[in-house]
Amino acid sequence: VFALNGFLRVTTGLDIGLSTKCVVIPKEMGMCHQIGYSEMRLPNLMGHTSMAEVIQKSTTWQHLVNTDCHPHVRTFLCSLFAPICLDTFIHPCRSMCVAVRDSCAPVLLCHGHPWPASLDCDRFPGDEDMCLAPLTKEYKYLHKVLPKPTCQTCPAVEEFFTHKRVLEVFCDSNFAVKVKLSKKRTAFEDQEYNIECQVEFITQGSLLPYETQSMIQQWLLINEKCIERMTPTHRPTVYLLVGNIEEGIILVKQVYRWQRKDSQLTLATQKWRYHKCL
Repeated sequence: VFALNGFLRVTTGLDIGLSTKCVVIPKEMGMCHQIGYSEMRLPNLMGHTSMAEVIQKSTTWQHLVNTDCHPHVRTFLCSLFAPICLDTFIHPCRSMCVAVRDSCAPVLLCHGHPWPASLDCDRFPGDEDMCLAPLTKEYKYLHKVLPKPTCQTCPAVEEFFTHKRVLEVFCDSNFAVKVKLSKKRTAFEDQEYNIECQVEFITQGSLLPYETQSMIQQWLLINEKCIERMTPTHRPTVYLLVGNIEEGIILVKQVYRWQRKDSQLTLATQKWRYHKCL
């Protein structure tokens, strides 16, 4: 216990003598619900001493969790912000931190933020200690490896086009996904969005429609600046995102605005079923 308390003091500046208590994970901490336990220790492993501070600091990470940048991102962050209520603190292993950092740091950079010093992986214990380790390699082999969305320059939104030109673009593409976007107002005055996806076509190997929908939602969350440009008002707007999958990376090449008065996209998606590419 003294070693754990010492580690706490080194990593977060907590007073060794500071006692902790078990509290229910509040409803405002959505990212730490349904993770296998409902009570957390306070102060937590980030040194937050009040629930108000925990809620305020943890909600800034909700967006990263939504991008699903790594399978362990929720486990890693919740083990720090809402540590499970056991007799001792269970830290994430250094290897888990490194895995999450390597996958999620590029997403933070895409939003203009570096990986924070407070989550420096050298501060966490090695795998030989009692800590939360990443999933085994055997687990990874049992799960399908999907292409990854990446941070990229947002393509210009095209509003004037012919269905013939759209069909030419389709011929050079792996997927086309119809997306309905709208802004949400939140209690914390953050910008959040509703994203509804409907797959128009996929030509990329064994990808399934729901997998492609999920990957496009992740792409939009990672490339949030693109969503900002596509949602100037709170009124829902519909787009068609067309792109390729290259070397395991999802790249969106074209963004078309799908306006009700313009039937060119509707015509293109209908004709695509019978279209023969040159």
